[in-house]
Amino acid sequence: MNELGLKASNVSIADLGIGNVEMAYWNMHPSELVEETIIRGEGVLTDVGALAIDTGEFTGRSPKDKFVVYDENTKDSVWWGDVNNRFESDKFDLLHNRMLAYLGGKEVWVRDAYACADPAHRINIRVVNEFPWSNLFSYNLFLRPTNEQIKNFKHDWLILNAPGFKADPKIDGTRQHNFAIINFTKKIILIGGTGYTGEIKKSIFAVLNYILPHEKKVLSMHCSANIGKAGDTAIFFGLSGTGKTTLSADPNRKLIGDDEHGWSDTGVFNFEGGCYAKCVDLTAEKEPQIFSAIKFGSLLENINFHEGSTTVDYANISKTENTRVSYPANYIDNAVTPAIGDIPKNIFFLTCDAFGVLPPISKLTNAQAMYHFISGYTAKVAGTEMGITEPTTTFSACFGKAFLPLHPTKYAELLGEKLKKHKVNVWLLNTGWVGGSYGVGSRIKLTYTRALITAALNGELDNVEYGKTPYFGLHFPKACPNVPTEILEPMNAWKDKDSFRNTAQNLAGQFVKNFAQYASAANDEILSAAPKVEATV
Repeated sequence: MNELGLKASNVSIADLGIGNVEMAYWNMHPSELVEETIIRGEGVLTDVGALAIDTGEFTGRSPKDKFVVYDENTKDSVWWGDVNNRFESDKFDLLHNRMLAYLGGKEVWVRDAYACADPAHRINIRVVNEFPWSNLFSYNLFLRPTNEQIKNFKHDWLILNAPGFKADPKIDGTRQHNFAIINFTKKIILIGGTGYTGEIKKSIFAVLNYILPHEKKVLSMHCSANIGKAGDTAIFFGLSGTGKTTLSADPNRKLIGDDEHGWSDTGVFNFEGGCYAKCVDLTAEKEPQIFSAIKFGSLLENINFHEGSTTVDYANISKTENTRVSYPANYIDNAVTPAIGDIPKNIFFLTCDAFGVLPPISKLTNAQAMYHFISGYTAKVAGTEMGITEPTTTFSACFGKAFLPLHPTKYAELLGEKLKKHKVNVWLLNTGWVGGSYGVGSRIKLTYTRALITAALNGELDNVEYGKTPYFGLHFPKACPNVPTEILEPMNAWKDKDSFRNTAQNLAGQFVKNFAQYASAANDEILSAAPKVEATV
């Protein structure tokens, strides 16, 4: 058996069921992975030293091709439906064996890593990649054991990642040739037919979203988190376009992580060891931390170069709008090591309300926090996606519906328990429009949003007078340092009050309509926080 690199003395690639490989490379250094990628003609170096590759046919996740194995352990616990597609156990075994046979005779790249910065909740992961650049992604995104830890490493979960293996739906039971399948009983993840590296990262996120809340009462969260100079932890939830990355990147606060975290009885911890950032229209001025992290060891995906150069043209999205870069967390200057913080004092739900109905900031009750957590609302505006010509509501349960193996109410109830126990402030922060909907009002200035966050973090909103909005019943401060008073109350900021009432009533109705799919599993406390569609002013 041909094997190179650092590994535990009592483990072999054959122990994973992969026989007769041409070579198994274990835990290779990033420089070796970069070199091998270039030699194989699968990538090039940019002018700043980052490795640029193309992921091929798929440049994003394929939610309809994500499956969970249905068996005795999952049949009554998994939230089956359009998020978690059912896959039969016998079909999984057949596909697993076919993938093992496919990898036999090839070069493979093995990475020993782990998830969860808190040792009490750590899971060990072994990734087998068909391509060296996929292995570099695994190195960047997961937490990295020391050489001493690798010598005694035993994996809890195994990921087989073979972009070149295409399933046959008639034989394998998949929808089409690409797939990502989680087997919670065997602790194996199969990813094939797609080179998009995000499938690797998000498969482990889905695993943690199942085992931590279900087995350990740890709340798993799709959020960013940072720590202030006084040691206070803040959490930021938000869908794409709400400002989650920008607002959590505060030069006065240290970064715990930008995407995936757990909240245990002792504090908040990052699941990952790196960042996977979007690159579209990236500039040093807009995102200085991300821009400066793109250097040797970083992996750029599906980007384009300025003609005749190796300088990346971040505005060119001819391959995909989902251009990405992955890099280790220590490429960010103010990253915390280990990536752990105390119990959060403040939580921010970010929403870009293009209808101009929600206050720039409002303080939520526990019931409202659970309701808005399940709702996961934002709005898309014209120009963000093809075909959108006016504001469109978007709801994603727990701000990450695509990654939830359990019913959303399970996460919301666990959030509610922690809020009551620790008396955490939860803020709904509207980074969208004020004084009218998109096209009439104006988007709130970033400086005002930052001032609102600063005031909330510093306790400057704890003892001010609050008003209450119609329909949604949201409590908003009537004054905030460095923010114009006239924008804090939504209806007062509108010239046309009747138009406000109609718009607010319509948005409230969309909240209620969306929540209907979760209502039967929600408790009375959560249901009490629903907007009042028939309310009058």
